Amino acid sequence: MKAVGVVVEYNPFHNGHAFHLEETRKKSQADVVIAVMSGQFLQRGEPALLPKWVRAQMAVLAGVDLVIELPYQFATQKADTFAFGAISLLGAIGCDSVCFGSESGKIDDFWATLDFLESNKQEYDHKIKFHIDQGVSYPTALSRAFLELQPPESIVDLSKPNNILGFQYVKAIKDLNLDMEALTVSRTNANYHDEDFTSATIASATSIRKAMFAQSGTLEEIEPYVPKTTATLLHEYSRNYHQFHQWENYWTYLRFRILQASTEELKNIYEVDEGLENRVITAALEANSFYDFMTRMKTKRYTWTKLQRMCTHILTNTSTAEMRQRMSNPSYIRLLAMNDTGRLYLNKWKGQVPLPLVSKLSSFQQDDITLDVRASRIYALGASKEMQQALLEMEYKQPPIYITR
Repeated sequence: MKAVGVVVEYNPFHNGHAFHLEETRKKSQADVVIAVMSGQFLQRGEPALLPKWVRAQMAVLAGVDLVIELPYQFATQKADTFAFGAISLLGAIGCDSVCFGSESGKIDDFWATLDFLESNKQEYDHKIKFHIDQGVSYPTALSRAFLELQPPESIVDLSKPNNILGFQYVKAIKDLNLDMEALTVSRTNANYHDEDFTSATIASATSIRKAMFAQSGTLEEIEPYVPKTTATLLHEYSRNYHQFHQWENYWTYLRFRILQASTEELKNIYEVDEGLENRVITAALEANSFYDFMTRMKTKRYTWTKLQRMCTHILTNTSTAEMRQRMSNPSYIRLLAMNDTGRLYLNKWKGQVPLPLVSKLSSFQQDDITLDVRASRIYALGASKEMQQALLEMEYKQPPIYITR
């Protein structure tokens, strides 16, 4: 069985994702689509709108055959580490290809960009360091350094978010020496960061979440932009759990965590660097909401995303030592959801998969999974009080979701 991989967050699954899946099947001619999906906290340092189990269910109902989890130590990281973890897992589970969305839409340009940067690596690194020393953020330093190299026209625009991730997927394939084909689908209608609806049927996940959390927002407002199966699960979660997850749900816990810690304890947390611990404490003392806290923290040097990832690690009490110990390579594959095709693929391939397949947490004792477990415990606190226990127990009791057609 030929398998194609996709790297996703599905926060939530929408019509743009459905288009990507359809094109992925066409381009790859694969029998199986395998999604490696972020867990409870996401790459931009946010709690997922819905738990990983619900988003995995959305994925399978919409056409993905098998969903596996991208562990916390890769999911909540800069693009290079995020991509390395995702591609490693797709390689381990036997994917022949990976297909990603991009602003470019031309896969040859990604390989050309990789060759260009590798041949100019010393100069590129020097320019990045120069701009960081000038006090700008890491992504801005990358963008400026890239433009100063005067890349030819065939080179991918690495100021665009999906191009950045796509480049890192291609780089990871090469670095891991995988026999995996890279494919790309051009993004259509909505841009990654669009905050408003600009099309009748395709909208970014950012604009969908913004509409959901608006004061006058209703789920009905977003229904044109998501498959019916997504809309049904959103309504069901809202009815059963009473609220969706966002940073403001966790502000009290984050503030407590900051204010009860010493500066030395905060310094040991992953991504609390360059003296940020003092600024964090001052901002937490003065802020009355997560948004207020973030606006007090934000500077030219630190992006909103970088600060949110830092907050995620403070909230989950994840140290630099823990993260670095677990970032070298994924050591397990956690199964979240599948259909008949996904189950058949697993049955054919499980003897050849080099990593243990985790379907029941209670029977898996490996230490590396503790970060995922801790993240799920903290994530559960973002639900309404009467439903927190149900979410806490789900991490241990929920088997992979199996959906038959």
